[in-house]
Amino acid sequence: MIKRTLEKKIFERFKKGKIILLLGPRQVGKTTLCQSILEKYDSPALWFNGDEPDVRDILSNTTSTRLKGLIGKNRLVIIDEAQRIKNIGITLKLLVDNFNEIQVIVTGSSSLELTGEVNEPLTGRKYEYFLYPISFREMAMHTTLLEEKRMIDHRLIYGYYPEIVSRAGEEKELLSLLAGSYLYKDLFAWEQIKKPAVLEKLLQALALQLGNEVSYHELGQLIGADNQTVERYIDLLEKAFVVFRLTALSRNLRNELKKSRKIYFYDNGIRNAIIKNFNTPALRNDCGALWENLMLSERMKANQYSNRLSNMWFWRTTAQQEIDYIEEYDGKLHAYEFKWNPAKKGRFSKTFLNAYPDSTATLITRENYEDFIF
Repeated sequence: MIKRTLEKKIFERFKKGKIILLLGPRQVGKTTLCQSILEKYDSPALWFNGDEPDVRDILSNTTSTRLKGLIGKNRLVIIDEAQRIKNIGITLKLLVDNFNEIQVIVTGSSSLELTGEVNEPLTGRKYEYFLYPISFREMAMHTTLLEEKRMIDHRLIYGYYPEIVSRAGEEKELLSLLAGSYLYKDLFAWEQIKKPAVLEKLLQALALQLGNEVSYHELGQLIGADNQTVERYIDLLEKAFVVFRLTALSRNLRNELKKSRKIYFYDNGIRNAIIKNFNTPALRNDCGALWENLMLSERMKANQYSNRLSNMWFWRTTAQQEIDYIEEYDGKLHAYEFKWNPAKKGRFSKTFLNAYPDSTATLITRENYEDFIF
């Protein structure tokens, strides 16, 4: 089993009098991580699966008296897929306020309703973590750094979902199943998704525009939807942890773009499954965009798992000057350009460097990427 970085962090939060909330896309290993924690826990434990109708009935509109009877002598309570349980926030508040000796772990594959349900009731009562697909670092620790570097072309195409990583030779079939309706199960079940076909067309359009600025108006024309529908569906895709947005940095210059955004996928394999293209890098013309997506998603994992708090942007001006990625931490801006082909030279805009003289500038290629994402 591939050891997940969050396991140690979660154990360190045990017995602090707070609920541990574990979010992340479906199939990234939340249940497996909880099972691993359960195996190492030396006290009685109780597991609830929110996908089960009877569990939803039991934990919806319950009371502290009823919860006491359910929990009994158990000292660890795991509630899996909690977003399926009505009024789960109130139930969790009852658990925290009435059973201080019990550690509760809650998982959710969608923030559509879960975060809204728990944020107010659990203010000051929870630790929140996000579980990504397997990270470059986790794989390097599982095998070796050299072995994982050898696999980087493979990861560029198939990504890091646990099942994809562990079942070599079945990647295409498994990703095609994952990128189907299962990945968007929570979206399709939600009443605001009235046109699933439009959502699928939007995903394909976003996949094909990877690495480019996105216009809601242009997307709407392409898929036959109005701007409001496009923006709402993209917001829902973010809350289902399928895509994430980067906005433009705008501080010093009048001609910096202010309202632009780029949209990336949490996993390269999902993106390639959506457009049904698993060709090798040698046969593709989108390796630059895939490399950018891979580096950004891996950087997000590295930042969270190392507790590095940072702001994230891209940068562009009306004169078409641009930088792929800007990160702010420790009070400084750090600029990055991503190049799949190491032979290509990365040029950093003098306009940017003059406007932000204290910033750093780094080119990330296949020859030096490991420190950036490790």
